[in-house]
Amino acid sequence: MTGDGLASGVGDVLARVWSDVLGRQPLPEAWVVLATGAVALLLVAAPQTWHGVRTGVTVVHETGHALVAVLVGRRLSGIRLHSDTSGVTLSRGRPSGPGMVAMLAAGYLAPALLGVGAALLLAAGRPLALLWGLVLMALLLLVWVRNAYGVLVLVLLGGAVAALTWLGSPPWPSLAAYLVTWLLLLAAPRPLVELLGRGPAGRRGSDPDQLGRLTWLPALGWVWLMLLANLAGVVVGALTLAPQLLER
Repeated sequence: MTGDGLASGVGDVLARVWSDVLGRQPLPEAWVVLATGAVALLLVAAPQTWHGVRTGVTVVHETGHALVAVLVGRRLSGIRLHSDTSGVTLSRGRPSGPGMVAMLAAGYLAPALLGVGAALLLAAGRPLALLWGLVLMALLLLVWVRNAYGVLVLVLLGGAVAALTWLGSPPWPSLAAYLVTWLLLLAAPRPLVELLGRGPAGRRGSDPDQLGRLTWLPALGWVWLMLLANLAGVVVGALTLAPQLLER
């Protein structure tokens, strides 16, 4: 392929993606919204599927840490994702202060916040914009991931979403967008519920534990605070999608 042909091909791809991002798609039937929510709830609740769902949640969790670290002026060193669904984001900067607190708090809040943002896009009739945004997030994270497993996870997740968005015929991309949105909203509280069940020893070294050492609020208080925030995210996300149900 010549240079001109390659440039033309890239231009066509970008034009198609840009058209998808700016375009609006018809809102689905109410049963689609309810059905994807029910499937997401089953995937979050079932032990057989939770590991895979939690891996995706961890990607968003670490993205939250990384984004806020950059926003508060910390120097991002890298991200590592592990096969046990844990992850770590490394950054350099002051070991205390508002910036450190914000960065630590961002992880457990990120899935619910992204879920609410996704619900807003769906309510506006832009499921393809959501899916391409997730692909872009995966591409940007690849720059910062520092282990092979993390790269594999991002390539598989980003590649699957990109392939479905590019090749999938309606209504499959829209169905995927609703499923992902419900997964983000419904899965966000579960890691915190699991953290509550571990006891003080099991929470040692966790984000709430570090926040408890940096602030006047103890670790358990941070767990409950973030859990309530995530439950509020479920409510806000559901209410954002509710008009689609009522209009039908």
